Amino acid sequence: MEKYEIVIGLEVHAELLTESKMFCGCSTRFGSRPNSQICPVCTGLPGTLPVVNIKAIELALKAVVALNCKPSAFSRFARKHYFYPDLPKNYQISQYEEPLAAEGYLQIDGRNIRLKRIHMEEDAGKLVHSLEEGSFSFVDLNRSSVPLIEIVTEPDIRSSSEAENFLINLKRILEYLEVSDCNMEEGSLRCDANISVRREGDNILGVKTEIKNMNSFKSVRKALDYETRRQISLLKKGGELSQETRLWNEDLQITEGMRTKEEAHDYRYFPEPDLVPFAIDESLMEKITAQVGELPTQRKGRFMEEYRLQEYDAEIMTSRKETADYFEKCAAACSKPKIIANWIMGDLAALLKSNKISIEDSPVKPENLVRIVMMLEDGKITGNIAKTVLQESFRTGKSPETIVSERNLVQIENEEIINSIIKETVAENSRAVQDYRNGKEQAVSYLIGQIMRKTKGQANPALLRKNLLDYLNKL
Repeated sequence: MEKYEIVIGLEVHAELLTESKMFCGCSTRFGSRPNSQICPVCTGLPGTLPVVNIKAIELALKAVVALNCKPSAFSRFARKHYFYPDLPKNYQISQYEEPLAAEGYLQIDGRNIRLKRIHMEEDAGKLVHSLEEGSFSFVDLNRSSVPLIEIVTEPDIRSSSEAENFLINLKRILEYLEVSDCNMEEGSLRCDANISVRREGDNILGVKTEIKNMNSFKSVRKALDYETRRQISLLKKGGELSQETRLWNEDLQITEGMRTKEEAHDYRYFPEPDLVPFAIDESLMEKITAQVGELPTQRKGRFMEEYRLQEYDAEIMTSRKETADYFEKCAAACSKPKIIANWIMGDLAALLKSNKISIEDSPVKPENLVRIVMMLEDGKITGNIAKTVLQESFRTGKSPETIVSERNLVQIENEEIINSIIKETVAENSRAVQDYRNGKEQAVSYLIGQIMRKTKGQANPALLRKNLLDYLNKL
């Protein structure tokens, strides 16, 4: 039976985190009223001239450094011609023969996925389709000329899961460096996939298909899996594949033909006459390299070594730069990094999520989280009280010490008080006592729960359990 190998290359578009557009001063803010963030430049009116956004170039160069690419000594913008209703100039300012950088790689599971190029371009507008009877389409040009980079891989990817893993790691880097917010729902990260199949052992690439309209990494994986099955099935039946662009239909979970695939000459590229070429000097690259600093994978490894975190914990702690920074501020003031990580991943994360707040805006500052953990570790408060203090600190911004003092939440260590409550609780729960005598250990947990209610969670858990067992065994 013939076996087939799949060959995948990705084209990833990431909008850059600038406040203004690529060639004009219009805002890039998402979600504004349609066509409220446009001007004669980004709508392509005659007589206008573009001006390059330097911040966009600097952000793009961060990606160049992080992805191990070689910046071009000489770079130039070009016009890419095609007609579409959301492209007001009938051409897109992009890069072709002289891109920003080339020959990079991103390591995935110990293997380098080569990057062919990173180039800059402006985004197109957006069509908004009416679903009413007699449907029609609106054109919203707010997105027109938003700066983006296109990251093009070599055909090095060999499975849909590897493609998904590549995208997850790429997204993590771009977010971490604040190059892009990578919000796929808002269209700031988009991916097209080129896929072909060939008989195992062949060196010649097969006829490729480009897949578009994938709005999540899961969709990328599903679309590639479907297209693999479709192409192999067609070849086994003796059919021929055509080079084409296909759309992923999320509802039907299939790819559908859209148009024949364009070649570079179809776009009639030529140098953009209104923009001068530019060179990247060494001093700028030194500045950008310093800004990039430690990448997520490197920081994860350091967290595992320096703070003795397990791989999973280190992965979560370095998933976002803000999370890693918050953790390190805590770890610098606390000798219990694992416990700090647990609180960040657990109770603090839950509060942030329910209140839709990012960790960099957390009302609980790193020093206050450390104080809660240290009070718990020193036996001044119980675990339940620590959770209460965290919630109150999150709500009010008050220091843990103030909350404990105001609400009298100090842990009860006095054995006379604890023993008195034990006797009272045991007298009130004769059935639980009998269950314990009959060998039911869960009866102890029930009695501890009753005592904790009476003490409002303030009794020292270890002391309470020891004294309760001593008392029950003497009855």
